Amino acid sequence: MKKIVLIGTTGSSFYGFRADLIKLLVAEGHEVYAFTSEYTDTCLTKIKQVGAIPVTYELSRGGLNPLADLKSLYQLINKIKQIQPNIVFSYFAKPVIYGSIAAKMAKVPRIIGMLEGLGYTFTDQPEGQNSKTKLVKSIQTFLYKIAFPCLDEMIFLNPDDAKDLIDAHHIKVKKVQILGGIGLNLNEYTYSEAQTDPVKFIFIGRLLKEKGIFEFVEAIRIVKSKYPEAKFIVLGEIDHQNMGALKQETLDQFIQEKLFEYPGYVTDVKGWISNASVFVLPSYREGVPRSTQEAMAIGRPVITTDVPGCRETVIDGENGFLVPRWNATALAEKMCYFIEHPEAINIMGLRSLNIAQEKFDAIKVNTRLMKIIGLGNNETFV
Repeated sequence: MKKIVLIGTTGSSFYGFRADLIKLLVAEGHEVYAFTSEYTDTCLTKIKQVGAIPVTYELSRGGLNPLADLKSLYQLINKIKQIQPNIVFSYFAKPVIYGSIAAKMAKVPRIIGMLEGLGYTFTDQPEGQNSKTKLVKSIQTFLYKIAFPCLDEMIFLNPDDAKDLIDAHHIKVKKVQILGGIGLNLNEYTYSEAQTDPVKFIFIGRLLKEKGIFEFVEAIRIVKSKYPEAKFIVLGEIDHQNMGALKQETLDQFIQEKLFEYPGYVTDVKGWISNASVFVLPSYREGVPRSTQEAMAIGRPVITTDVPGCRETVIDGENGFLVPRWNATALAEKMCYFIEHPEAINIMGLRSLNIAQEKFDAIKVNTRLMKIIGLGNNETFV
């Protein structure tokens, strides 16, 4: 039996995105600790239900206060020392930085980090990055240069992220792995043929500028001017801690214009995807987006941008289309294609399902992840 510490931020990430991995680790007899800095009592209960032991700590995910971060680091060191784990596996930017340094100082035998995307500071903007973003990026890069040498392995979901961070900034790390996507428990997703009359387009994601929400809204206006019967759905909430967050008054204006149906944040997106025809994500950059994987597993074609992470989900012309980033006109053209050729929706949707089965099966992904973590057949640490 090994003691494994997972360090994240939001409590929901453990029973949402990490549940299958935690269940697999527990089933193999390991003891799993889930470190969370943003949680409710319900979150902690759900973490216990998937088999992990919740551990709370303080960390401001979007804060820039170095004293607060040093306090978090000190807290992490002490909590890790108390547990004496064999492995520490951190994910998200700040946990990778401070969790990895803390694990090294606590003399943990094996330390793994994973970034599921490079985030806002590494995402190009149509008008260029402002001075604050550039400053945060330089600080973040400096901290990565301190943290990454502490790691035994660093995991990225796509090769562009590794190139744009490790190579571009000359960051030292022992070993880099490209995972290709966290994956899904495909048994939880039921394929269905899409309804195509009317054609419904769905966007799922945090309401951030870099998710392409403004391009999506502009494309809606273009499409509705030509095909007013087309339907659009937006699922997601405003992430107030993110520098690229949509403002509440802007969202209220969009809703008032009746451009799209907006149920807000929903915990189970499967039913909404099943009732839609085409999935749309005009993001500026991703790791490998989970929402796209979910749409593919249900059998929906995808329109997304030709950018890091997003391009891992679409074979252009086979299961959907890749469009240039920041280009609402090109996005609208592909939406109109599906309205004008509804017969293509389920043909491309079936191809999406095939790709999801090949690339995004959580069983395959977690088996590989277990080996990277050090729990495969050739364990070399104590």
